Order: sequence, then C-alpha cells, then structure tokens
Amino acid sequence: MLATRKQNWGEDRVMFFDAHGQLRSLPAAWTDVDPPDARTDAAAGRSFFRADDLSTLVALVGEIKSRHHSRRKRVK
Repeated sequence: MLATRKQNWGEDRVMFFDAHGQLRSLPAAWTDVDPPDARTDAAAGRSFFRADDLSTLVALVGEIKSRHHSRRKRVK
C-alpha cells in the first residue's frame, strides 16, 4: 500500500509498507504509480526506448564527444 511519494536521494521515490509493516521505498519509475505513457502504449512492446530518452541520450553523447574533441586539440 502506497504511503507517500517524494524526492529522496535525488530521485522521485514511492514509500510503502511491506508485509511486515516496514516502511520501504522504490524509485517511482519502477512502479505503476504514474499513468502509462501514451507513446509506450502506442509502441505496444515493440520499442525498448522512449523518444524523449533517446533525444536526451543523443545530446549527452554529443556533449561527451565535443569535450573529448576539445581536450584532444589542447594536448599535443
């Protein structure tokens, strides 16, 4: 049973009581506490990634590559 939901340890977490009455927590993303994502539903299991997540990954890889490239120019 869901007790509460809050930012804890730098992430969105849900708190619940286990079968022994102990308060436990999990990342909210691991649960069904949020309504299903419309894109995930539309993919019907055919895609392992969401478009937003892939866009974020592309930006991160681009940033890492540019840092690496600029570092190589300085070192000779």
